[in-house]
Amino acid sequence: MTGPISPIASIPNLAAIQTPGSASTPGAFQSVLNGAIQTIEGASNDAGTAVQNFLTGQNEELHTAALAVQKATITFDLGLQVRNKVVEAYQQIMQMQM
Repeated sequence: MTGPISPIASIPNLAAIQTPGSASTPGAFQSVLNGAIQTIEGASNDAGTAVQNFLTGQNEELHTAALAVQKATITFDLGLQVRNKVVEAYQQIMQMQM
């Protein structure tokens, strides 16, 4: 028995991201970062649950578990690349002479 295909959820707190040069509220970067980390953790938890349900035979199909694991992997890789870019930008700023 197949279930309906659900849409991919958008990135939370995307509306909180402001353009460069605009006035931002204190802690805006922290809230965006927390939202991204929660998204990564949520995808990982969903994948773990899907695999566990498949292994115990609780109405979980193989392709659903594989898709959940792949989504978690891609989400983690995206978060890792964003982290690398943020660290690289921070290092470039720290090397600037004033």
